Amino acid sequence: MSTFLHRVAHWAFRRRRTVVLVWVAALAAVFLGAANSSEAPEDSASLPGIESQQAFDLLDERFPGTEADGAQARVVFVAADGQQVTSTANRSAVDTLVDEVADGPQVAGATSPFDAHAVSEDGSTAYATITYRTTADDLTEASKEALTEAVEHVRDAGLTVEVGGSALETEPAQGIGEVLGILVAAAVLLITFGSLAAAGLPLLTAVLGVGISLATITALGSALGFSSTVGELAMMLGLAVGIDYSLFVVSRYREERAKGHQAQEAAALAVGTAGSAVVFAGLTVVIALLGLSVVGVPTLTKMGIGSAGTVLVGVLIALTAVPALLGFWPDAVLPRRDREDPRRTRSRRPGRFGRNRIRNWTWNRQVTTPAGTARTPWGVRWARFVTRRPVAVLLLTVVGLGALAVPSLNLRMGMPGAESKPTTTTERRAYDALADGFGPGFNGPLTVVVDVRGADDPAAAVTGVSDRLADIEGIVSVSPPHFNEAKDTAVVSAVPSTGPAGEQTQDLVRTIRDERPAIESATGAEFQVTGTTALNIDVGRKMQDALVPYLAVVVGLAFLLLMVVFRSILVPVKAALGFLLSVGAALGAIVTVFQEGHGAGVFGVEETGPIMSTMPIFLVGIVFGLAMDYQVFLVSRIREAHIHGEQPGQAVVTGFRHSAQVVGAAALIMMAVFGGFMTGGESMVKMVGFGLASAVFFDAFVVRMAFVPAVLALLGKRAWWLPGRLDRLLPRVDVEGEALTRRAPAPDHASGDDDRRESVTV
Repeated sequence: MSTFLHRVAHWAFRRRRTVVLVWVAALAAVFLGAANSSEAPEDSASLPGIESQQAFDLLDERFPGTEADGAQARVVFVAADGQQVTSTANRSAVDTLVDEVADGPQVAGATSPFDAHAVSEDGSTAYATITYRTTADDLTEASKEALTEAVEHVRDAGLTVEVGGSALETEPAQGIGEVLGILVAAAVLLITFGSLAAAGLPLLTAVLGVGISLATITALGSALGFSSTVGELAMMLGLAVGIDYSLFVVSRYREERAKGHQAQEAAALAVGTAGSAVVFAGLTVVIALLGLSVVGVPTLTKMGIGSAGTVLVGVLIALTAVPALLGFWPDAVLPRRDREDPRRTRSRRPGRFGRNRIRNWTWNRQVTTPAGTARTPWGVRWARFVTRRPVAVLLLTVVGLGALAVPSLNLRMGMPGAESKPTTTTERRAYDALADGFGPGFNGPLTVVVDVRGADDPAAAVTGVSDRLADIEGIVSVSPPHFNEAKDTAVVSAVPSTGPAGEQTQDLVRTIRDERPAIESATGAEFQVTGTTALNIDVGRKMQDALVPYLAVVVGLAFLLLMVVFRSILVPVKAALGFLLSVGAALGAIVTVFQEGHGAGVFGVEETGPIMSTMPIFLVGIVFGLAMDYQVFLVSRIREAHIHGEQPGQAVVTGFRHSAQVVGAAALIMMAVFGGFMTGGESMVKMVGFGLASAVFFDAFVVRMAFVPAVLALLGKRAWWLPGRLDRLLPRVDVEGEALTRRAPAPDHASGDDDRRESVTV
């Protein structure tokens, strides 16, 4: 692997104009394809294999001309203190709104609260239901404006009017996530490298990769069903891994130049060594993303495919475009003091400024010279501390992350609705008004679809089902049935006594389904439970059931890959255990903030509730891939030192010397990119950004910086044990570049360098 990538980088460096032109041409081609492509489809809510989806499909079949997920507006009227909605003036205003909206475009029906008995017992609150013939995404501006104008007319009459439902759902405030992430990444890169060119190169290549990937997703959106959500995830991951992969190659290039290699050979060695780690780190991310297909949710599958493609583009750019750009400006990425004549700088004996030159030239390594001793980098100092006290560090790490993970045992999954929106939105105010007037369960009614094709008396069968449902504890009311034209299917609405996100409501749905066989036997009708509340419960259960198979597939494949990379059994096991610790801690942090509300105000979370159903499996998939990035980059340097003859403890220190600072910078960049998405107004987006940023922090700065070196120090040489038969069966990929070291050793330095002696004590 390293030899092949070495040749690729040599070719890219020599043919740099050709390489850059190819990438620019690719960017232009996909942008042209995106410009001429059809409009991307909207996110599909279809979830095969769950009862709620089957009921939706039955509604679409038995009620032709309407959509089960069609747009709906629930207009809530609240009378002033001491008044009632049923007063003559208020009733006239409400009827006027219903008549005005009923004639609007795309409206399927408008039901007055006085005809549907939709008035609270105290008469203070009422609601009108407006249904549309199309989904909320397909509503025209004319339809929305007609409803908005009618609402304003009633408000002028003195009633408080709020609108819930999907018809006028407000778009969340857009944050500055992408811009903030890039700005923080630029600052981290500038501090890390101390060079504008070295900081700008990873940013440039990451933007190039994201541009190509997003344009490709747009161009293929209509053909493959890629929605805007696929592009958003691809952009987030593309920025993070694109910057990181280029960062590692540029860092290794600077290191090889500091050893005395010419620019072309340094670029080739950087790609042959760091590039090999990039390839396998990228493969672990791709495995984790493509593994989302085992969940059985089409939307997650498409998100995984689109994001995996973006990661592959980032890998290819790091292997080809980065060495090509280094060929145009070979000295620009070096520290300013080494740009004029690096060879002359290295051959000069330490003089008046010799100590500073040696310090800069070895990137803050501890170096003993005639002029004195340079500062030891923090990575080396920390590695020495851990390797001297591995048991204490390991126990503290495991106990600390375990304690953070404890709240995840109380994880409740669901899909946040209007209750999670800010109180400044009309949807949230409508939600609160309905809860006050009709009870908390009114915002989460259960839709029961009754199939009476096999019943002798369809009307009596539906009545029997309704009566049995009304007798179940936890249901406060059941609406009159609504039949289709064929009179073979009816829909009734059952209102729970508890809110849609409550655990009691989940128990109620299970109770109804458990009693279904007896009800169907007594009435001769079949029924299914659906609606938003039931759908969220079913999705949560599907995600929970899919988590273990998903983990088995992803961890199993990644284990095999890491076993090939590190030629060890214990190192991949350690990697998997460390990942579980970091993900558990991240889930615990999410539950603490977004479910239990501790510190919610700090992150702008106005309402707590269940955790988004797809969040745990989504977090596991993405974080596993990113965690293996740090595993490959950090441990490959430790193994490289071990292969070259260093003792286990000293190899850990050497690996940290070369990679700790860069891994830390890469983690900060990822945290900035993910954390930037918390600036948006949508609670779910905040949750994703917070979860990913916290998981990266735990994995990079706790697991990889403390857990990993402590375990390696305790295992010693046993960490690299591999049975002889397995050693012969596994292919040799040479990620550490051992073949390159034998073929192209570092050039001898001039006499001034012979006085340099590196001091490493473990």
